[in-house]
Amino acid sequence: MTKFLLPLLLLLLLASSAFAQQAGTLPPPPPAQRTPKPEDVDVVRITTNLVQVDAVVTDSKGKLVTDLKPEEIEIFEDGKKQKITHFSLNLEPATATTEPETKSKTTVSNAPPPSFNRLKPEDVRRTIAIVVDDLGLSFESTYYVRRALKKFVDEQMRPGDLVAIIRTSGGMGALQQFTIDKRQLYAAIDRVKWYPNGRSGMSAFEPIRPPTPGDQGAAIDAFNEEANQTRQDNFAVGTLGAISYVIKGLKDLPGRKGVLLLSDGFRIFSREDPGQNFQARDRLMRLIDQANRASVVIYTMNATGLQALSLTAADDLSGRDPQQLQDAMSARSNEAFETQEGLDVLAHETGGIPIRNTNDLTGGIRRVLEDQKGFYLIGYRPDEMTFDRRTGRRTYHKLTLKVTRPGKFNVRMRNGFYGVSDDEKRPPRSLAQTMVDALASPFGSTGVHVQLTSLFANDVKAGSYMRSVLYIDARDLTFTDEPNNMHKSVFNVVAITFGDNGVPIDQAGRTYTIELPDDVYKRTMRDGMVYYVTVPVKKPGAYQLRMSFRDAASERIGSASQFIEVPDIKKNRLMLSSVVLRGVLPNANRTNANPADAPPQDQEGMDNGSAEASPAVRHFRHGMMLTYGAYIYNAKLDKADNLPKLTTQVQLFREGKPIFTGKENPLQVKDAADWKRLMAGGAIQIGTDLPAGDYVLQITVTDALADQKHRTATQWMDFSIVN
Repeated sequence: MTKFLLPLLLLLLLASSAFAQQAGTLPPPPPAQRTPKPEDVDVVRITTNLVQVDAVVTDSKGKLVTDLKPEEIEIFEDGKKQKITHFSLNLEPATATTEPETKSKTTVSNAPPPSFNRLKPEDVRRTIAIVVDDLGLSFESTYYVRRALKKFVDEQMRPGDLVAIIRTSGGMGALQQFTIDKRQLYAAIDRVKWYPNGRSGMSAFEPIRPPTPGDQGAAIDAFNEEANQTRQDNFAVGTLGAISYVIKGLKDLPGRKGVLLLSDGFRIFSREDPGQNFQARDRLMRLIDQANRASVVIYTMNATGLQALSLTAADDLSGRDPQQLQDAMSARSNEAFETQEGLDVLAHETGGIPIRNTNDLTGGIRRVLEDQKGFYLIGYRPDEMTFDRRTGRRTYHKLTLKVTRPGKFNVRMRNGFYGVSDDEKRPPRSLAQTMVDALASPFGSTGVHVQLTSLFANDVKAGSYMRSVLYIDARDLTFTDEPNNMHKSVFNVVAITFGDNGVPIDQAGRTYTIELPDDVYKRTMRDGMVYYVTVPVKKPGAYQLRMSFRDAASERIGSASQFIEVPDIKKNRLMLSSVVLRGVLPNANRTNANPADAPPQDQEGMDNGSAEASPAVRHFRHGMMLTYGAYIYNAKLDKADNLPKLTTQVQLFREGKPIFTGKENPLQVKDAADWKRLMAGGAIQIGTDLPAGDYVLQITVTDALADQKHRTATQWMDFSIVN
């Protein structure tokens, strides 16, 4: 193995003075490696000729029952027995487990995650949306929820789990956060904070306060209580609206989906005034029907934990007589019951479990994961009146399931639906809507095969920025033959950058018409094209770039996303830019290339590639030199010689385990134009002993002059070895 500096490689991709490079790729992998997206499995169907629901059946000990026969099940619609026409059992593979995994002795604590850029629907084992109701979490509950979420990601999340952690106050950015990337989930957890303007205060229940003095005091208190109830009802509607938006995104994802709502609860009725109208109650019923049609099971967990409902140090009893004190304690008890009831109904009616009266939130999450292991699909043919056009939209049909086998069984299923068929014609989707749909999906749409790479860097003048390259397989585009041996294609590109709260911070869309001469067309069909986007980053944090690409003639769409963390360079701590990888054939070494040789580019534009493995795709072959490089920021300088004291180390990982660890080598820097931004890199020969597959290269830099806490910085980039 050999190593050498590659400053020009970095200049080509990361230097703000040259936002372009002559990017290319090896021919894409053969068709056998490009698995097409399979048809999503319909779990729940509600049509004029089939009503199909999923059900979980457990015995008296809570164990999943997996040997029921169709004749041992009876299903009823509005109390009327139906003839079962569809019956099947769906079980999670026996190899999957939610027990903690034992760490291999060869696994290192700072190992980067496995490659996650090629997620396919068939790879997903569980799809879980954890909805944190920060609109309705107290300050105390928020602390315990954050702790439980971190433990879930650290210990309970498994390969094949597609997870989103979404805040109800996060707005319309919810769909952008489904991922298998734990870094993105940690960023989402960091955003979970107490929402002071929500419906919950510092603790689970408002402290008892002295009554308002004066003749009008009682009337004022009653008015304030009514206003507070209205405010809480409005916020509860906001919570249910956020869940509705999540369900819309889950509808087209594969398999049986689960939503876990972590909340202090919400009211849908009043003990003292049973006739009181709650907006949240009507919204809840529509949400239940929506969840049932989208195959989404909703679990609820009361984040207040086990509450004693007794007096606390925050209660002020001055000015209250014994009867008023008793009324205040009764109101607190009613509040605890009523807010829990909303969570209970939401879970029961969608086939989930309400988890309550426990301080072990982590154990509650484990119980939810266990419940996803297996379910029955049961279907019947409804009569004509079920979907009567005059009454269907207003009629909620109640479903019940009965096990006739002797013994005690617990059945959990979706308990009903409105008489509206899923077959009703939907309005056609506009171009903008189809492009946005592709952006929202956690899977890359494969109508056009694309691959996205986003890189972070910092420039003294331009500041921090993300440089993204989108590789497009030109074989998926439609070219028309034009006069003079020209070939023309028209396509649309949309790029949106989201902040860590899922809110768009930058977006761009453009339609391109390209005409290529015959020789360039043939090379483009072989090597593909690269689309460039540069986004300035004004604020450090976690970001996600999503891009969709549409071939205008065929209307095929491809999409991809990339998560990236932008550190705060101004903290003057040791940091690294993103790692740039490129594969170079031994007889085509380009390390002496001049940045001026790169074709001129705008900050956004197209380029066609050459015949080497580019940073956009990173598909390398045996015998290639894998070149790598990164910028080092904020290295300390020795007062004696005014030089840095840095060492670098490279590791290769496969499936989270190191397969090669290089030596720690000192970085020799005698002169630099900017001592705050140093360049380091090298190369590794890809030997035949490395099997084809996905890998991660990690660079670790150590600054001997920095304090112990900030002495080390790491960055990594994934790549593939192909035959």
